[in-house]
Amino acid sequence: MRHLRADVVHVHNIHPLFGWRALAAARAAGARTVLHLHNFRLFCAIGVAYRDGAPCFRCRGRDTRPGLRLRCRGSLGEAAVYAAGLAIQQPHLFGESDAFICVSHASASRLAELGLPAQRAHTLHNFARSSALADRSRAQAGGYALVSGRLVPEKGFDTAIAAARGAGVPLVVAGDGPDRARLRQLAAGAEVTFAGRLDPVALTDLRRGAGAVLVPSRSEDSFPYAALDALADGVPVLATDYGGLPELAGSDCVLSPHEPAVWSARLRALWSDPGLRARLGAQALERARTRFGEDAYHARSGRRRGRRLADLRARLGAAIRAQEHDPPLGVQCAEHEHLGHERPDLAGREVDHGDDEGVLQLAVVVVGDLRG
Repeated sequence: MRHLRADVVHVHNIHPLFGWRALAAARAAGARTVLHLHNFRLFCAIGVAYRDGAPCFRCRGRDTRPGLRLRCRGSLGEAAVYAAGLAIQQPHLFGESDAFICVSHASASRLAELGLPAQRAHTLHNFARSSALADRSRAQAGGYALVSGRLVPEKGFDTAIAAARGAGVPLVVAGDGPDRARLRQLAAGAEVTFAGRLDPVALTDLRRGAGAVLVPSRSEDSFPYAALDALADGVPVLATDYGGLPELAGSDCVLSPHEPAVWSARLRALWSDPGLRARLGAQALERARTRFGEDAYHARSGRRRGRRLADLRARLGAAIRAQEHDPPLGVQCAEHEHLGHERPDLAGREVDHGDDEGVLQLAVVVVGDLRG
């Protein structure tokens, strides 16, 4: 840190692999620190805040005893280590972070309720890259409904299977995970195809051939790319009314996760009317472009930086002019991959981090010797 002379250290999902000491080291070297939060790891031992078929927020503040009592990590020993670690490290993480970024208003509200210092928290939605936006929607010609992600109970894929069966609509399930065998049994006799884990290109091709994308999460997903990528491809989305999904998909496109019959009815209505799919697909693409596109993201983040960013740019420019002969330095990245469970939607970037066992940890250091 001292060698790079960083002005800002921006970290994602730093806990527990990097820990608060990484932030402390950055601050000791004179940098400001920003902690980007994609899940509930600061309070929840499993990160997703889900158990027994519903969202769970028993652990609040430094009281992590519910996670120990319920053995949320599986074994008593591991649950004890996580409960103690979260409680001990939490005040240090709060103390060493100058600001927090939450990926949805719903997530920010929930995290503040659990104990995040709200006065230092800001909301900045995930975004769709400009190059990833489809030129037009093809939803009216879609041949199936699609659900994608890690096959775990909190993703609600059984709701998607029931909905597709009831609506008489072909369903493709993309992804893999520990719930695969149970889901295959539930899908017996229905027109359901399990595509397995796909690379990003294959998943994009599959999604663009869909007439609808289902996101039936039972946990409070903060701002999942499974829905955002569908919008960017111009595919209508049906999602649950949990977490950040209503502000992502729109209030007209969210349903209760506990009413498969309602899901079937909405899916059937979509499938019987290609014109409706075309209109909703075009609206989805426009929503992705205007609200969650790359340009909109930079405009929002720029407004939040305001004068501080202008001052930082001035300092960087002065550093460039003063150090013309130094080796050029850009953005320094420290990565840690922990892919204990495969994720079909990683796509080489930060995605829905509800499943902490399959994430790409990324710490970005913005340094003072930028050129060009």
